[in-house]
Amino acid sequence: MFRTHTNGALNISNISQEVTLAGWVQTIRDKGFMVWIDLRDRYGITQLVFDEERSSKELLEQARNLGREFVIQVQGKVIERASKNPKIPTGDIEILVEKLTVLNKSLLPPFTIEDETDGGEELRMKYRYLDIRRNPVKDKLIFRSQMAQKVRNYLSGEGFIEVETPVLIKSTPEGARDFVVPSRMNPGQFYALPQSPQTFKQLLMVAGMDKYFQIVKCFRDEDLRADRQPEFTQIDCEMSFVEQEDILNVFEGLASHLLKDVTGKDFGKFPRMTYDEAMRKYGNDKPDIRFGMEFAELDDLVKDKGFKIFDEAELVAGINVDGCAHYTRKQTDELTEWVKRPQIGASGLVWIKYQEDGTLTSSVNKFYTEEDLKALAERFSAKPGDLMLILSGAANKVRPQLSALRMELGNRLGLRKGDEFAPLWVVDFPLLEWDEETQRFYAMHHPFTSPKPEDIPLLDTDPGKVRANAYDMVLNGNEIGGGSIRIHDRDLQEKMFELLGFTPDDAEAQFGFLMNAFKYGAPPHGGLAFGFDRFTAILDGNEVIRDYIAFPKNNSGRDVMIDAPSPIHEEQLDELCLDVRLPEL
Repeated sequence: MFRTHTNGALNISNISQEVTLAGWVQTIRDKGFMVWIDLRDRYGITQLVFDEERSSKELLEQARNLGREFVIQVQGKVIERASKNPKIPTGDIEILVEKLTVLNKSLLPPFTIEDETDGGEELRMKYRYLDIRRNPVKDKLIFRSQMAQKVRNYLSGEGFIEVETPVLIKSTPEGARDFVVPSRMNPGQFYALPQSPQTFKQLLMVAGMDKYFQIVKCFRDEDLRADRQPEFTQIDCEMSFVEQEDILNVFEGLASHLLKDVTGKDFGKFPRMTYDEAMRKYGNDKPDIRFGMEFAELDDLVKDKGFKIFDEAELVAGINVDGCAHYTRKQTDELTEWVKRPQIGASGLVWIKYQEDGTLTSSVNKFYTEEDLKALAERFSAKPGDLMLILSGAANKVRPQLSALRMELGNRLGLRKGDEFAPLWVVDFPLLEWDEETQRFYAMHHPFTSPKPEDIPLLDTDPGKVRANAYDMVLNGNEIGGGSIRIHDRDLQEKMFELLGFTPDDAEAQFGFLMNAFKYGAPPHGGLAFGFDRFTAILDGNEVIRDYIAFPKNNSGRDVMIDAPSPIHEEQLDELCLDVRLPEL
């Protein structure tokens, strides 16, 4: 055997045992008469010892010639450690090495394989296989594996069947951009990689597989952010003979199970909030409810006072920041510059300070009396010591700007703690959203989302007011899952395609297979998909998903480790009947 034990397994009970260990050289400490080596594998670290009294000269010299990250095997005796290390499980013992075998040498790594490394992000991604040796990354991948196993166990216990769906599918025009794959055997034709298994899981419901799930790779060719990757993983689920309440109960149960596993706490029933309420109070449809700063709308209190910026604004709204009236002019100016950045796009920021002595002062004192400011403070439910921040302009700009400011202050003030969790459901989304540029409706979720039954008549008279039978699960300001009750009636599905601008021929070409399936008895059905990478990261106290993916892409969608995407040979292009004009480098 290469090893009798792993490097995290030995302790004081193993004293005097002969053992064989293997792993990577973490550190070497040479004191002349004695050499210590930390040997590492994914289970932990064991200290090895060589000394002049108990080790041969050859063995001692062999130890001195090792380098960091050499792969070695040692045989020796477990002895009690003179200087114990309570920080590691093996800190009471060390191995007096009797035999050392170098299994493989290593170049000096381009960065230190330590918890606190000197490697920058791009460098570590280029050598990702070395980065994974570090505990912070290794532990995240182990945590991800544990979460996947718990998901499978829970859903299997609820009667769900895991079914794999195809990866090479048909491209559809709705949603994000598809990654496409040319077919050699069908020249000029292309597969697409799935953005989700949506149509296939609906077909499985028609097929009678009334509880389906899959932990599945999905692909979207879209611009990247810290919480997005071109390929990502979903917990994809669908159920038959259900209404919205059934779906919410089942998957609230799954989320509660995982949250309790991580925190040890029961979360009870998740609160619910309509889309309209979320937008009104927080300016986005995935609010972080771990802290306050709900929006206060101020139009009736601030207009017609001679302050042109407010007078001409469609919406004037603000947030109250507890205990921050002490902010200096430099700090409020910095916040003003922050909201004026192109990423936020506000034209300015008005502040009101409620001083500890009860007086009120603002950046617009010349337009508003103390009585005016008192009325505003009451609207904010402010108290002495608070700071009120106000934005104005077009409503569809003010809300996201104020939301961004709220989240930024939540981060700065330490209100968004990774070990605190606040889940909720957001429901009653609009079914459709109007695009001014193309002058047509788009599906807010996807074309298969059912309208609220009571809103179906509005499809003919006022489609923009129709609410979707859709729901999102939100955790700590992140959408971690979303779904809907699906359309299972062919006539209603045809109506939906018509509203989305599909001709009958277009609908048949794109989705004829699904429409035909509906002719054969489609049951009422609905489902939900969790973003597994994101959910896992948040459960582990983080929001950036990259370290929870073994081999992620960078912000340009590139794998810098294997240098992909990359050009392919002309012979391959010819086989695929592709005439590609590559850009000159």
